[in-house]
Amino acid sequence: MRKLSVNQSIITIAYILFLWLPAVAQQPVAYRASAPKLHDLVHTALEVRLDYAKQFLYGKAAITLQPHAYPMDSLQLDAKGMEIREVALLAAGKHTPLQYSYDSLQLHIKLNKTYQPGEKYQVYIAYTSRPNLFKSEGSAAISSAKGLYFINPDSANAGKPVQVWTQGETEANSVWFPTIDKPNQKTTTQISITAPAKYVTLSNGYLTAQHNNGDGTRTDTWKMDQPYAPYLVMMAVGNFYVHKEKWKGKEVSYYVEPVQAPYVKQLFGNTPEMMSFYSSLLGVDYPWNKYVQVVVRDFVSGAMENTTATVHGDFTYQNNRQLLDENIWEGNIAHELFHHWFGDYVTTESWANLTVNESFANYSETLWSEYKHGADGGDYTNYNAAQIYLTYSPEDEHKHLVRFDYDHAEDLMDRVTYQKGGRILHMLRNYLGKEVFNKGMHLYLTQNAYKTGEAQQVRLAMEEASGKDLNWFFDQWYYGSGHPYLDMQYAWDEASKTQTVYIQQTQTGKTFTLPFAIDIYVNGKKERHDVWMKTKADTFRFVLAAKPQLVNVDGDKILLAKKTDHKSLQEYVYQYFHAPLFLDRLEAIQQAAGAQQDGDARNMLVAACKDKFFRLRTAAMDSLNMQLPEVRSAALPVLLAIARNDSSTLAQAAALNAIGRTKDSAYLSLFREKINSRSYSVQAAALNGIAAIDMPMALQYAGQLEKDSKDLLSWAIAGIYGRSGDTSKLAFFSKQLDGMFINRKSRMIAGYLLLLSQTSNADLFKTHFDNALTHIRDYKQYKAQGRFVPLLQMVHDKKEAAHLPAQSAQAATAVKEMSN
Repeated sequence: MRKLSVNQSIITIAYILFLWLPAVAQQPVAYRASAPKLHDLVHTALEVRLDYAKQFLYGKAAITLQPHAYPMDSLQLDAKGMEIREVALLAAGKHTPLQYSYDSLQLHIKLNKTYQPGEKYQVYIAYTSRPNLFKSEGSAAISSAKGLYFINPDSANAGKPVQVWTQGETEANSVWFPTIDKPNQKTTTQISITAPAKYVTLSNGYLTAQHNNGDGTRTDTWKMDQPYAPYLVMMAVGNFYVHKEKWKGKEVSYYVEPVQAPYVKQLFGNTPEMMSFYSSLLGVDYPWNKYVQVVVRDFVSGAMENTTATVHGDFTYQNNRQLLDENIWEGNIAHELFHHWFGDYVTTESWANLTVNESFANYSETLWSEYKHGADGGDYTNYNAAQIYLTYSPEDEHKHLVRFDYDHAEDLMDRVTYQKGGRILHMLRNYLGKEVFNKGMHLYLTQNAYKTGEAQQVRLAMEEASGKDLNWFFDQWYYGSGHPYLDMQYAWDEASKTQTVYIQQTQTGKTFTLPFAIDIYVNGKKERHDVWMKTKADTFRFVLAAKPQLVNVDGDKILLAKKTDHKSLQEYVYQYFHAPLFLDRLEAIQQAAGAQQDGDARNMLVAACKDKFFRLRTAAMDSLNMQLPEVRSAALPVLLAIARNDSSTLAQAAALNAIGRTKDSAYLSLFREKINSRSYSVQAAALNGIAAIDMPMALQYAGQLEKDSKDLLSWAIAGIYGRSGDTSKLAFFSKQLDGMFINRKSRMIAGYLLLLSQTSNADLFKTHFDNALTHIRDYKQYKAQGRFVPLLQMVHDKKEAAHLPAQSAQAATAVKEMSN
């Protein structure tokens, strides 16, 4: 897990859940075969009644099956942690008891006869689901695997809604209904939910009936006529506001808490456009009868693509002021929708092949960004994902994309399956061309509709679309591990007018086969040379009319590789102004940032502050060294204009932050003006600017802004309070953390601990330190509590230095707990 500087990093918060995932050294494990298909699920009919007091579900399941390939006289169902009350054959309305045994995980049923392949039969099971009694192990990606979740069922937590929801992936739905809980099964469903009549229910498919039972409950029946995998079955119950739209006559709805109703359209409003875009791109219209998105409390993952009914965690919520800066969840909304083709319409045949679900869904974020926000937007999203894989997970270099040797299925939900897999698809699209790649996706979907697929079927579809052999590509990227490390050097020979490019793969182990472009700029014009690298070291020579201003290796910026490029600073400056891509310009900004005493680099950075893409404007402004007089004089006129007039509030905030680094009181009036902005990011930057000049004034403004503060603004206030030493501000931290979603807590906790390190009051310290630990423990479900160890160690060291042994001991205990 990695801490992000939200809106101040080239990587955004949309990826925070994956940055939380720790890289774990892989131990040798057994081969994981695909689940054998002895029986096929055909239809699952459930009647479920919720018991909020016990947190039980009382269920009746009528499951229609048929032997897959061989005659069968027995059946094995997954049914985890249940109480089984009855097992019977259901025929002509009659229940004929069947012999069975149950080991708390699987239900073994002796059928009444031997059934032939294709011969349908129906078993009936009455059961009680007891999710809180089932001992399940979660993972870094999905923090719990008990399937069914009762949230605040006794209303003990005032202000927190009462909800029930489910989470099935990978194989947790069999905690709340018996099934063959494998991804290579498909079933239609009918689910009748009996719940308090005051609540809204949601499940897969369409609502066919509602019946008031006269006892304060209502039974809603949901029916799904198209087959889908058991792990995609869902249920949610709660007090939801429902906003409804239409797409080609199909329901498109958003279920949120009533207090969030004013923001729901702005939050989810791009969904119909996404449905149109993906339908056109894939040549397959959205294939299901509705699309609903529901936001629930305390969700155990980021979001889940249950067929027709995606679940999002409550960190999705943003108000209109947050959305003024950006919708940080837009990529995830796109991701889960795209799963309704790659994952739901065609489902991975085995968890080993999870890439056919998740790599495509991850890449869909790039495709959407490219369509909606232009080429720079798409490249920005793609770069973020590449950096998450390349920068944060060195152990992942040893993992294959398709893995049959995993320990737990959830282990596959990592940076390799998601971020690396998505970038592999990006390289494949570049190699094949966009139209051919899209045709390959279309073929894969239509050839395997409502069935399952694996990576080899993706290869075959792409080969059919392109006419090219792709075994080399899939062997290298899907069934191999790692990525290239490229060292690039250049030499110009004036006598022969020859430009030589030396490229070496410096990684240990295998050699990668790499097709890419080398763009050479001569006399202001670009020449493209398409090349292949097939050995550890290659030399490419080009006879040119004159010495080039720039040699740009990997001209499309497509390779998933770590690069050491020995271009000169002047070449990078030329690259910024002449090479067109987002990454061309970002590379130049990053190089110039370290050479701001050079006039060309400095001028380029100032020019980059006005880049057409606001992300690059912010990157340039964030890199300015405002302590250098030459930088200040060149940049300030540009920064002042951006701070007042830029169309992006994030760019305005970056300009204010850069101006604030001067600590010049001449700009105090500007900060006081911008403190009234509607944008939290602008307010945060203005507040930090005031704090750098006049801390008492900043404390006064912080007190005024406390009530309506979120994200960057609340973090800015936390930073000011943390440095203030004013222990009366501890209540601010406690209140903020109690109402804050987990992915926004870390900076608040940091300020909390900083302020606590400055108090000698034993009772005050104990109360608030215990409270801080409660919030740190929330990160344990993501195995991310270790990020707070340095802060806890700082508290310990300060208490020890101040000769406060009781407080020091409490901090030491916390360090030990969070280090495990």
